[in-house]
Amino acid sequence: MIVGVDGSASSIDAVEVAAREAHLRGVGLRIVHAFGQVPGRRPAGAPPWDPAGHGLQPMVRGALAHAEERAHALAPDIEITRSVVAGAALEVLEIESRSASLAVVGSRGLGSFSGLLLGSTAVHLAAHGRCPLMVVRGRPDPAGAVILAVDGSEAGEAAVGFAFAEAALRKAPLVALHVWNTFSERAYEGPGDPLTAVVADIDRIREAEQQLLDETVASWRKVHPEVVVERRLVRSRIRPALIDASRGAQLVVTGARGRGGFAGLLLGSVSQALLHHAHCPVTIVRGKE
Repeated sequence: MIVGVDGSASSIDAVEVAAREAHLRGVGLRIVHAFGQVPGRRPAGAPPWDPAGHGLQPMVRGALAHAEERAHALAPDIEITRSVVAGAALEVLEIESRSASLAVVGSRGLGSFSGLLLGSTAVHLAAHGRCPLMVVRGRPDPAGAVILAVDGSEAGEAAVGFAFAEAALRKAPLVALHVWNTFSERAYEGPGDPLTAVVADIDRIREAEQQLLDETVASWRKVHPEVVVERRLVRSRIRPALIDASRGAQLVVTGARGRGGFAGLLLGSVSQALLHHAHCPVTIVRGKE
């Protein structure tokens, strides 16, 4: 498991969450600081990313030492390694994610612009990372159920499995939440169906969406019979409903892109909305490509 650290308060929050996650999984934690180019003059011959060439090595070591101290305080039994890696955070953490079971980052780093809701590193990793990404945001020490955003897509199956496993590890209830509306599918289609004709058969749509939710949950309940599952079908606008549900959750799990996403889109609008506005940590789980 990896966690990205840049010395910001947000990244220290991420370290604490990552330490708990590593403890739950019984795995080690790798604390990574990516050192990219530093603006300004540097000694002749010093690489642009070299902390020693800028007199910044004590600062970097101090940030990593503080992060390790916080991790050990919360999970003294886990193995912790730390490293400074040359390169931009976006590239370094993406490469690190290829061999990690989970990547954890804060919602904003030192490089974020004032007022920006989400840092560029988190957005990039959510779209391009090779393992599930947990973005630590929202209220401190959130409690409640694990929320699974059910979309019924084939790519979203990985998110379902992750959510069940996470609920089992945390000994928390799981709320499988499927939000639908009359735009979920066309309710009237036929050979003579004009492009402008939309006849919403509400009962038929609701029945189909309930079946989708039931089928999504069924197989994973057999894998994790110890998890208490609530199937929740809500007719509403998808993004506001999921954001509102996060107010009482300890974690929201979603796929990177649902069945309504455009082909080739790496990160869907629902996932982006949760990353920017959820009231608790969010985990993005990418499906097989």
